[in-house]
Amino acid sequence: IRLPADGSTYTLYYLFPLADEQETLGLVTRSLATAAGVLVVLVAGLAWLVTRQVVTPVRLARQVAERLAAGQLQERLRVRGEDDLSRLATSFNQMASNLQRQIRQLEELSRVQRRFVSDVSHELRTPLTTVRMASDVIHDARADLDPVTARAAELLQTELDRFETLLSDLLEISRFDAGAAVLDPEDVNLIDVAHRVVDATRVLADKRGTRVRVEAPAEPCIAEADVRRVERIVRNLVGNAIDHAESGDVVIHVASDEQAAAVAVRDYGVGLGPGESAMVFNRFWRADPARARTTGGTGLGLSIALEDTHLHGGWLQAWGRPGQGSQFRLTLPRKIGHPLRHSPIPLVPVDAEEKV
Repeated sequence: IRLPADGSTYTLYYLFPLADEQETLGLVTRSLATAAGVLVVLVAGLAWLVTRQVVTPVRLARQVAERLAAGQLQERLRVRGEDDLSRLATSFNQMASNLQRQIRQLEELSRVQRRFVSDVSHELRTPLTTVRMASDVIHDARADLDPVTARAAELLQTELDRFETLLSDLLEISRFDAGAAVLDPEDVNLIDVAHRVVDATRVLADKRGTRVRVEAPAEPCIAEADVRRVERIVRNLVGNAIDHAESGDVVIHVASDEQAAAVAVRDYGVGLGPGESAMVFNRFWRADPARARTTGGTGLGLSIALEDTHLHGGWLQAWGRPGQGSQFRLTLPRKIGHPLRHSPIPLVPVDAEEKV
């Protein structure tokens, strides 16, 4: 303030208390903090409630789905209300009921099919025996027959052999399906088994121009097994290798260690395409249906070999590449009931690895 008298300037200060404003501001702050706390609690409660309403039915559905996957087909979800989750539970129950009905139909169809195969196989044995006796008589007298009739007698004998093999395989498959297959275990030297199979398949190998040889250590490779079934496995593998070796060598590798014994059959024929190593053990499956077979196989040999292997608690695996041949490996535990963790023979042959 400038005074006109002497021209001096003065500063005036006006002081007033802000206690009321400060109190009002504190009240507003406390009110906002309280409201925020109540809002957080309310939001947390609503979130928990919504989560419980959504997550709990999903968790129950997961538990029921796990029990359904475990084979408890009678499990169902409880339906409460008419919201979207309730409608989802209703659809889930309908799906489970349809699956249960279809699975039961498939089981019944499979049971009827197994029973049919078993009954037909047994019923065919009697007339087949009669036909076999008549065929043997004709076949033994073929030298006295004219060439056409003699050739017919030989063809009849060959086809009867194939039919008997098919019938035996079907009976064996029916026993596996019925769970009636049992083991007669004893200590088996797999090297002796390999040599017996070579002797048994020598005629077929010579006919195909194939040489079958055994590569084995000097010491025995012993495993507790059913010698009849193991020999049948190896015979099926060797016969399959001869059929696909295309006049190349077939090598039978035998090895063992403290835990397992193995036989691997290696051929250098057409090999297996991508994905065929898993399908080759399927019943009646053939890599090339148009390809002629010389062994008179039924398409069940490898399936029976796989079932025989499972009875022993072993592994039967296949490897192959087009143009590089294939290798089938049988691995058995040294003692039945002991778990397998490895095989003494690699599944992929060393000579194939060198070409990669």
